[in-house]
Amino acid sequence: MPAALWIAHVEVTDTEAYSKYAALAGPAIALHGGKFLARAGRYHQLEGRDRPRNVVAQFPSLDAAVACYHSPEYQEALNHARGASERDLVVVELAE
Repeated sequence: MPAALWIAHVEVTDTEAYSKYAALAGPAIALHGGKFLARAGRYHQLEGRDRPRNVVAQFPSLDAAVACYHSPEYQEALNHARGASERDLVVVELAE
């Protein structure tokens, strides 16, 4: 089964609440085999809507990434991001 990337584009609107999300999300992602490849680093917006925080995490599979999102641990973290950010999140399977 190919690995998958979790790609998030985020605009943080409440830094304090979002920091609570970040503190809980990292361990939840790691629990499901995810590892960060990019996390709010430098970027160039070439097309589409600019969101200043861009995150890429790699998971062992698409199923693992989706399971992470729906896990109680990640949902607890996500409760802090709701209302504290505008986000787009997609999971993409890597080409073989």
